[in-house]
Amino acid sequence: MKRAFGVNPDFVVEYISAGITRHSTSRENSDYSLEYEVSDGAIKCSIIPKTAISLVKVSVIGRFDFKAGDVFFGNGYQSWTTTSEYNRNDKMLDITPMAAISPLRNLAGISSDCRFVDAPKTAGVFISHCYTYVRNGEEVTLIGSLTEKQGFTVFTGNMAGNFISVSKDVEGVTIKDKYELFDLFITEGTYDEVFDAYFSAMKVSKPAVDHLSGYTSWYNYFQKIDENIILRDLDALDRVRDSVSIFQVDDGYETFVGDWEDPNPEKFPHGMGYIAQKIHEKGYKAGIWLAPFSVQIKSRTYKEHPDWIIRKKGKPVLGCPGWGGAYTLDIYNEGARNYIKQFFDTVLNKWGYDLVKLDFLYSQCLWPRNGKSRGTIMCEAMDFLRECCGDKLILGCGVPLGAAFGRVDACRISCDVDLAYTGKFYNALNVNNEIPSAQNAIRNSIFRRHLNGRVFCNDPDVFFLRYSNLKFNMEQKKVLAFINHIFGDVLFVSDCANEYTANDVELCKKAFAPSDGVKVISAGYESADNILIKYSLDGAEKQLRFNLKTGVGNIDECF
Repeated sequence: MKRAFGVNPDFVVEYISAGITRHSTSRENSDYSLEYEVSDGAIKCSIIPKTAISLVKVSVIGRFDFKAGDVFFGNGYQSWTTTSEYNRNDKMLDITPMAAISPLRNLAGISSDCRFVDAPKTAGVFISHCYTYVRNGEEVTLIGSLTEKQGFTVFTGNMAGNFISVSKDVEGVTIKDKYELFDLFITEGTYDEVFDAYFSAMKVSKPAVDHLSGYTSWYNYFQKIDENIILRDLDALDRVRDSVSIFQVDDGYETFVGDWEDPNPEKFPHGMGYIAQKIHEKGYKAGIWLAPFSVQIKSRTYKEHPDWIIRKKGKPVLGCPGWGGAYTLDIYNEGARNYIKQFFDTVLNKWGYDLVKLDFLYSQCLWPRNGKSRGTIMCEAMDFLRECCGDKLILGCGVPLGAAFGRVDACRISCDVDLAYTGKFYNALNVNNEIPSAQNAIRNSIFRRHLNGRVFCNDPDVFFLRYSNLKFNMEQKKVLAFINHIFGDVLFVSDCANEYTANDVELCKKAFAPSDGVKVISAGYESADNILIKYSLDGAEKQLRFNLKTGVGNIDECF
């Protein structure tokens, strides 16, 4: 390897023995021994206990010679988390200092990694989840975890100190036998070469679907949907019908979150099976939104079955602050598990939906439990969801990505966009790294482009072409649509297409089309806030330049 990593590393083992939390830098002591093996392209590490111990975190710290011009890739914790490339002068953002005190920090970071990762405090130090790479021009060195089943893997790159630390979050795991900690893959090459090699080594199957385009209801009406709105927008989509493959009903049809078999009878008097039928009559796949682990505090499900809920020290764990608060069904509770299977059978087999968008999945692994790490819990939760859905399509959302690899057909890779391109006042506060923003969504779409088609279809979230209930100018609309078109294969609008002009109709069809003729050569920051994307279209080389904050650039030359 040109830039060796992992040879003669240092170790830090944090664990609990006899009720005492201990930190050790030894490969072996009276409580454990480490097995560590480095071969060409692979690093494996296991821990062998000599007595019963509970693990917290194990880190392998290896030298890495960062060079001038290097950028470090920081993959965010879950679907929505900010993801980017960083140079040695950059500094990662943490949760707003206004939420520094513990209760507020836990609330602000409920969807983030703040429970088990300390955000870097200085420039030139960056974290990345599941995998990372260091790029210098066209030369890329990738280091990635081949499995998150034993625990989440966190990479820390220290560009000033010339080292990379790889940590395994194994908090809550009690072991009596040998436990695998790391199974890492290392490769070098061009951008596409390293990701082809990584996911080949991971043995991830190609997604069952290669392209979806159509409609989702959320970003125009949010929960204020009803049968008339859905059927009106379904009919309006006739204007771009030839380019549509799916129509998705989002949040708002259920009586309460968690009561999935109870559609609101006033809003949907004919039921949700009727809506699926109407969608199928148009020739589209029918999609529907669920938060399968979430139960609103007001829900019938929670009131009737409080024992199904994840608890910490006897108290229900808040899994989402939305809807006035929601708790989380425990997949290790037999009653909750059977209920989840039951409502999936209703949605997929009785109502007849072809795709389920499954949201807020991170809530299942907020805290370790039952002797399992967060990563183990999340992987087992995703396996369970696949079992429930069979061969129906899954669009994952709000999920730690490593646990989604090979388990979903499509996945959100960005935060929610906002109805204003520039975002709201709280965007500047950086409440957390999952805050809705068109700019953040665009950034994630660019820097997670390598996932599209390799492990699932990237869902970069929606683009807009409508004129009402929106604060985008046409240039910003076109930038977002083009970014989604070339970097994603789940392409949604939330518009009533009756608002479209003839030009909008053609633009929508163009954005919905597969980007088969486009080959991305490179994409990233040209300078602060300025993005440069080099690509070829049917063999002709082109460039898109635009300012991420404003959307101003040469999009009219490209789209």
